[in-house]
Amino acid sequence: TAMASFLLSFCLLLPATAATSAGRLVPYDLLYADGARAYFARDWGRAAELLQRALQSYAGLRAARLDCRARCLREAAFLGVPAGAGPWEAALFGRVLQRADCLPHCLGQRLGTAPSAHRASRAIRRDFERREPYNYLQVAFFQLKKLDQAVSAAHTFFVANPQHLQMREDIEKYRRMSGVKSDNFQDLEAIPHWEAYEAGVQHYNADEYLQAVAKLEESLSEALSALEECRALCEGPWEDEDEEEEMQPGLYEAIAAHYVQVLKCRQQCVLEIATKPGRISATEDFIPSHLDLLQFAYDQVGNQTLAAECVASYLLFYPTDELMLEKMKKYHTELGEDTAVTARESIQHYVQRSLMEKKLIYYAVEHLGGTFNDPDLWTPDELIPENLKEKHSTGCMPASPADALVPLKHVRGASGPGLLLIQSLVILICTCFLTGPLPFEGIAITMDSRQMNGTQRVVFDRVLTESECKDLLRLTKEAGEAGDGYRARRSPHTPHERFEGLTVLKAVQLAQNGDVDWRDARLLLQASEKSRKIIESYFTPGKKLHFSFTHLVCRTAVDEEQEGRLDLSHPVHADNCLLDPEGQECWREPPAYVYRDYSGILYLNDDFQGGGLFFTEMDTVTVTAEVHPKCGRLVAFSSGKENPHGVWAVGRGRRCAIALWFTHSQEHAEQERVKAEELMEQKAVEPDWTDGEERQGTHGSGRSSSERAVPNGGARPTSQRHKPVSVGTQQPKRLRARDEF
Repeated sequence: TAMASFLLSFCLLLPATAATSAGRLVPYDLLYADGARAYFARDWGRAAELLQRALQSYAGLRAARLDCRARCLREAAFLGVPAGAGPWEAALFGRVLQRADCLPHCLGQRLGTAPSAHRASRAIRRDFERREPYNYLQVAFFQLKKLDQAVSAAHTFFVANPQHLQMREDIEKYRRMSGVKSDNFQDLEAIPHWEAYEAGVQHYNADEYLQAVAKLEESLSEALSALEECRALCEGPWEDEDEEEEMQPGLYEAIAAHYVQVLKCRQQCVLEIATKPGRISATEDFIPSHLDLLQFAYDQVGNQTLAAECVASYLLFYPTDELMLEKMKKYHTELGEDTAVTARESIQHYVQRSLMEKKLIYYAVEHLGGTFNDPDLWTPDELIPENLKEKHSTGCMPASPADALVPLKHVRGASGPGLLLIQSLVILICTCFLTGPLPFEGIAITMDSRQMNGTQRVVFDRVLTESECKDLLRLTKEAGEAGDGYRARRSPHTPHERFEGLTVLKAVQLAQNGDVDWRDARLLLQASEKSRKIIESYFTPGKKLHFSFTHLVCRTAVDEEQEGRLDLSHPVHADNCLLDPEGQECWREPPAYVYRDYSGILYLNDDFQGGGLFFTEMDTVTVTAEVHPKCGRLVAFSSGKENPHGVWAVGRGRRCAIALWFTHSQEHAEQERVKAEELMEQKAVEPDWTDGEERQGTHGSGRSSSERAVPNGGARPTSQRHKPVSVGTQQPKRLRARDEF
């Protein structure tokens, strides 16, 4: 893979690291490099030793930074300076200088080397964040016949990388090995608050409220502790600033710029603790959701006092929540009007501190420039300056409400104060001007290339109505009953599924024979043409796209052959070149369909298990985006090496979709389609032909696909439910700048 090649070349440039000296922590990036070199040299014992030491060094560095920040906070506290101690600059900056001296001195003692020796590159830090060393470790342990350690390492990596196809296969192989026990599958990097939270949610969903209370309280406590650790690490050094500024700022500008960066980093910590390993998006309202679940659980076990305390705490986030206000009235009645009900002190501190930081950040953004992606849904509207609200409401229409404040990935320290604004403008310009307007009303852009972590990718919704999907599904059923080459057969890609494929010409010919309805055959032509116009207008406005091939395809799981299945419904590939993952290349030569330029899939149903589309890197194993099928959803993308993709196994049911390929080359246009359109035109002039619009009303009251959609109203997290939900299905009252993918 690309990372393996990078590590190999990186390792060759570095000398082997000596054994750890007493009292000295060897930098984890050097140990990692030496471990990778030993791995590629197939020196499994040394690779395992060095990689484990690298992980220990990585954890040790984090612990040292946390300990020194806590120590220096005590030794050089900013509070408690006597009012008449002298000029304010001496009072403030004297403490700043003490803190600046304390941190490197403390770290130097803890690490045994200068702290600067432990600043690793961004690529190495990303590897450790993604648990990449465990990927190497599991192979090394396997070669050393240490099966239990290999399984633990593999499981630890897989938890954080659940879409890694090769590791998925390795995990399944381990499960089938006779010497492997279930308790070998340990997450060596388990995060305490997530373990407690998931256990609490399981008890909650099973109506085991006493156990749920214990675990959810543990989760809330651990999450707040993790939040404090994350905030402490925000104080620097700021390791992502790779480029020096052209002009050094003045004293106060420099202090303000760095302080605002620290404040933004602290605000993003709630997303870090709310993002489960292996997930891309954070759990919405992670802290408030604990209180929501706890209040219901306490109420069920008869502890109204603590239930009321949780409600009061929740109202700090959403003070106008009607359901919670009603519950508070109920608890006041049950406990007595004279009983004081107050919010938890820890939650009061959390909310007050967060609001103070937001106020400072918004002031800086308003007066000093830059942007701020507020991670919280509960931030009061009145806290946001009016001119910032106006800025965010102008310009071209976003793809979704979540895009309204120009969302960017919440990667800590990914950019300086001005760069975020530039990135936002670039995204808006690309969205507004580099893609054309859609030719139909009511079509929604659900995800664009940015949200799908790639290029030339997009997902549209509401391309078809429910009734149109039903008509096309009926076409597949009637065509299957007619036989004539359409009857289900084994899939060419997997023995675990049956495959049915219908071309537009075959559909029209079946209509001629009376096997299928003419209107259903015409709908297939119309739906595919509508998709072509949408894709053409979005990707290549003004440049004609011709059909290359149109295929109505159904994949059906073979029920008796799903046990132990490891393969895909359609392996990873590119549509106009031959993918070579080892060489990181895609060869645009026959037998590939080299003339294809764009591809599309128009889904007809979602009543099946699996069958989602996914995109990968060139290595075919690193998943970058997924698309879940549903009626009327159209996913479109360029056909080249930039978009390798595959289809997850269909584990149960029948998945139907119209597969579409397009070309700019007229000489490669789909000739069967031309013939099908000619036959359809001949049928249209016959006297007994009736317009398909009459039939629309006979098969359901579905809205026409050109009808303008009515936007959904906002909902509060606990509204309309007696028992609050325990998973991330809550709909926010309003959406702020978030990376929702």
